[in-house]
This record gives sequence, C-alpha cells and structure tokens, in this order.
Amino acid sequence: LEHKVCRTEEDSPSPFPGLTSGVLEMRVKEGSKIRNLMGFAMARIGGGGLRQVVFSGSGRAVTKTITCAEIMKRKVGSLHQITKLRYKVVTEVWESTEGGQPDMTVHRTVPSISILLSKDPLDPQEPGYQPPETLSQAVPENGNKCLFVCFSYANLVLYSVSFCSLLLNMKG
Repeated sequence: LEHKVCRTEEDSPSPFPGLTSGVLEMRVKEGSKIRNLMGFAMARIGGGGLRQVVFSGSGRAVTKTITCAEIMKRKVGSLHQITKLRYKVVTEVWESTEGGQPDMTVHRTVPSISILLSKDPLDPQEPGYQPPETLSQAVPENGNKCLFVCFSYANLVLYSVSFCSLLLNMKG
C-alpha cells in the first residue's frame, strides 16, 4: 500500500506578461469552494480600485476555473477576456506503508488554464481574446435562465474546442 506524501507544481511564468502589480491572482484548486473564491474576488473588484483579475487552475480544477470566470463576467459585466491554455508538470511523491519499499515519484503533465478578466480594454489581436458580451447577449437577473445556461454552454464549447486544438498542436 502507498499514500501520497506531497504534490508540487512547476513554477511557470505568467502567461500575461506586462500586467500591472495591482492584478488579483486567484489560484483555483480542485478542492476550492466556488462561493469562497467568488466572494473574495467580487469584494475586491466591486470595491473600487481593482481593474483586473486572473483565474488560473490546472488538472481537475480547469472546469472550476472556467466557472469562476463565467460567474464574474455575468455579475460584473463589460469585462474583456484573454484565455491562455498550456501544460504544467506536476510531481507527486508516494510513500510506501510497507517497510523496505522505496518511495515512488510520479511526474505528470496536466492541462492548465489562465483567464484574465479586465475592466480596461485588452488587445483584440491577442490569441484567446474575447470582447465583453453585448447587451443582446446579457441576461437580466430575473430573465430566462435557460438562455444563460445555453450561452454558458456555448462558451464552454468554445473553451473545449480551444483546449482540443492546444492538445493536437502539442502532440504534433
């Protein structure tokens, strides 16, 4: 029998070079609670001076990262977005519970996503750019929830297509 002792991710540079120092960086983990993440991020961006937020997550946290960005876009509105997809190397050390067995180290390559949301305009020529949603795309608070779900599903499909494209390009 073995149990996991530690898990580390490689440090990688920000996928958004040149960001100002006042950017809120939200690292989404598999066990993160969306309510806690959004409560903190919404208080900072709604409270005044904060203009940009980066949500990032890897592995099983990718879908939760996308969910956080979509919730913020809906609640704040008029946010420009740039999405970057890449891979990260994760190292896990497993310790044997049986005496005399050596520890096992596993290196895995996992998908990673970083989503920059900005109140200020971003470069529309940047790969992964999405403009703010227009009034016709916005859903009123008491509006048809199906429309919001369908719009969010369309964004998720867009992320999925981009992610599949990334996977194919990296394998080739």
